[in-house]
Order: sequence, then structure tokens, then C-alpha cells
Amino acid sequence: MVLHLALVKRYAWKETGTEDCLWMAPCCMNGKTSRRKRIVPGFRARFIHSANMTFALWDIDAGASLPEHAHPHEQVVHLLEGELSLTVAGINKVMKTGSVAVIPSNARHFGKAVTVCRVLDVFYPLREDYFPNSLPMVFQDAKSV
Repeated sequence: MVLHLALVKRYAWKETGTEDCLWMAPCCMNGKTSRRKRIVPGFRARFIHSANMTFALWDIDAGASLPEHAHPHEQVVHLLEGELSLTVAGINKVMKTGSVAVIPSNARHFGKAVTVCRVLDVFYPLREDYFPNSLPMVFQDAKSV
């Protein structure tokens, strides 16, 4: 079995004034109006769910760490701002603004914010554990931290 960790540089970005607006046909939801949720210390996210995917817009404090975990969802990590050290399946990379990492289903991974970060995560299939009033199963123990 081969696991792929893809890091690519963002080549073009158009400032549209709607960076916090994620389009889910047939409507648009402004990420600034959705409530932020603290998952683990230093990690706050706004979640938007489509029929098959979950989008998480993270604000991460410098030095904050996400515990090692795995989940059945494929995950795409797009670092919008900052510097993030990400380890996937034992391979560590320091991501810079604009970098994208693809995390395969069930791959063990963890991360630490080198600087203040803003990250857009996309999960497939839908992360029902990120629905309102729930804490992701993988982080249940971290709630008391």
C-alpha cells in the first residue's frame, strides 16, 4: 500500500473579497457568521457541511498542537496563512502559506502551528462528528484539556 502526501504551491489566487464565503449550491454561507467551535486548545473552527463534504475554516494559535489521530475521511489541508508543521504517516513537512497537503483515509497524522495559522480543511465523506453540539470522536479526551 502506498500513501501519498502531496505538497503543492498555490500558483494563483484572486482576491474576490469573499475568502470566508464557501459556496454550496444552491446557497452561500458566510464563514464569519457561523459560530466558531474550540476543538482542542488553540484550535478554533467554523464548519460548513454540504451533502457529502465538510469544510472547516481553522484559526490556530502559534505553538498549538493537534494530537496524533486517524479517521476514515480523506482530508485536504490548504494553509491559507502561516506556517504549519504537519506529519502524515511518519513523514513531516513544514507547510508555508499556500501549501496544500492531501491526507489519505486512515493515515495517522498530527500537526503543530509554527506561527499563527489559518487553514481550510476539506473532508470526504461528510464529518458527522463535526455537526453542531458534537465534539469529534477522535478528540473526546481532549475536551477536558
